[in-house]
Amino acid sequence: MKVDVVMPKMGESVQEGKILRWVKNVGDRIERDEVLLEISTDKVDTEVPAPASGVLVERLAQEGDTVEVGKVIARIETEVSAAVATTSSTPTPEPAAAAPAVQAPAPVPHPTAQTTPSPAPSPAPQPFAASQPSAAPVNAGSVVEVVMPKMGESVQEGKILRWVKNVGDRIERDEVLLEISTDKVDTEVPAPASGVLVERLAQEGDTVEVGKVIAKIAVGSAPVQAAAAPQPTPQPEPQRASQPALHHAPAQTTNGTAAVRPPSATPAPVPQQGRTMKIPRKHGERFYSPLVRTIAEAEGVSLEELETITGTGLGGRVTKDDLLRYIQQRTTTPTPAPQPVEARVAQSTPQVITSPPPPQAPKPSWGPDVEVIPMDRVRQLIAEHMVRSKHTSPHVTSVAEADVTGIIRAHQLYRDEFQRREGIKLTLTPFFAKAIVDGVKQYPMVNVSVDGTNIIVHKNINLSFATLLPDGNLIVPVIKKAQLLNITGLAHAITDLATRARTKKLNPDEIQGGTISLTNMGPWGSLFGTPVINQPQTAIIGVYAVQKRPVVKEINGEDVIMIRHMMYVTITYDHRVIDGALGSSCLRAIVQSLEAMNPETVQL
Repeated sequence: MKVDVVMPKMGESVQEGKILRWVKNVGDRIERDEVLLEISTDKVDTEVPAPASGVLVERLAQEGDTVEVGKVIARIETEVSAAVATTSSTPTPEPAAAAPAVQAPAPVPHPTAQTTPSPAPSPAPQPFAASQPSAAPVNAGSVVEVVMPKMGESVQEGKILRWVKNVGDRIERDEVLLEISTDKVDTEVPAPASGVLVERLAQEGDTVEVGKVIAKIAVGSAPVQAAAAPQPTPQPEPQRASQPALHHAPAQTTNGTAAVRPPSATPAPVPQQGRTMKIPRKHGERFYSPLVRTIAEAEGVSLEELETITGTGLGGRVTKDDLLRYIQQRTTTPTPAPQPVEARVAQSTPQVITSPPPPQAPKPSWGPDVEVIPMDRVRQLIAEHMVRSKHTSPHVTSVAEADVTGIIRAHQLYRDEFQRREGIKLTLTPFFAKAIVDGVKQYPMVNVSVDGTNIIVHKNINLSFATLLPDGNLIVPVIKKAQLLNITGLAHAITDLATRARTKKLNPDEIQGGTISLTNMGPWGSLFGTPVINQPQTAIIGVYAVQKRPVVKEINGEDVIMIRHMMYVTITYDHRVIDGALGSSCLRAIVQSLEAMNPETVQL
């Protein structure tokens, strides 16, 4: 059966994507969730995983093409109908011609040549082709898989709240298929194509990993047959049967003492296979992301090596940075592997087995006078994000103080009128946001990201602002194109996004794409802090509690002690691309903008 790969929907307002690079070529074998291509939208650049395992038989768009969301861009021939793939190239030669074609696939899927030579069950594909001579071509490419979408940079799973459509229902493309919930947002998932819902692979209440298939839509005629077609899955049996043969072969080649260790012969081929053996998606309790698996296979990192890497990701997962750090250490530190003689002589393996556990064994014993509270998922994600930021960016913080007496007076003077006119409360945060935008306009090289050895300069100022949730966790919505808004516009944007953040009503693209951040710690009485950069941004501005203090001012050449409303302002920046002079200059511009605001100059 052929499975369509469609241009994914990467945000509510995204209608198309541009193909940056094909990772796989026609004829290549690909595993489900392995990276197939890279795309770019006006929201994100991302990798597109394969929706199914099989052979890439068709690419319907070229690198550089811009393709509508939901449009088919490639087709994958799955394992079940791999044998029928060759017959489909010669339109509908009778089932009699299918028999010789069945033997052709043995050399075709070259990457798994050792698993396909044993299709002794050649009759298995024949009844499939013979019993449905016309259905096979109709079904090929007629089933579109719906996957759990990625609803945020750090989101790894989603919970199904409600199925809007039932099996057998007709559905139009972009019509709501189901509703899901993540730790960031609750949202609706549209259908990627028009057709009939033929299968639901997850139930309401199920938590499903991002990228996993949750439903199937049959497009074209005979949708019910299309759903039933994938059933012939007896084929995995011969594949599994060929695996042991693969394990026994190395056991025979290692004569002598090798016969003592037949059980451990099974993991041994894995590192030897290198790039031909795929890293599994999950091994034991450990999950490996498509990106990690792709890098590991490209660099020849075996599964055993992956298992030894300490993961800094959620639940101990190995992240890209963990793997790249390991690869770098492996290349710079030569491993003392070429010691076969010592390996044979040192048969005292019990010492090797008993020595690793002690370093990992220490676990604190807290005693009876504590309460252990497991981190919820959001807190785990925040922890992972903060650690990654500190590993990524060398943080530097510059501090200044601002006289915000004019802002306080303007706020007191206009807040009641503003609420009557606009229907929302006027807080101090929009004033702070406006000052940040004014400062960043003057120093655009603070509004950047880092991509390897390139500096990405953002044309728009997309201002992220930290928002406290009712459960005590944080979320960071984004005001897109904040440079186009005045204080009133910023006030509406902040109120709207913060309100919907606290009720989990944000859209996915409203928590992505930020270029610089604001964190306001004033409401909690904090006078000063050093915030952590919100990756992949390179700067975050902190504002703090406003205090009345005696301050020396010069008026008409005379020094005068006055009572003023003073506030500390900080800018924490990534020293890879922002030096002290640039960071401090931007901070000074922000302070000047804050101090210039007063009842006469503020425009609401």
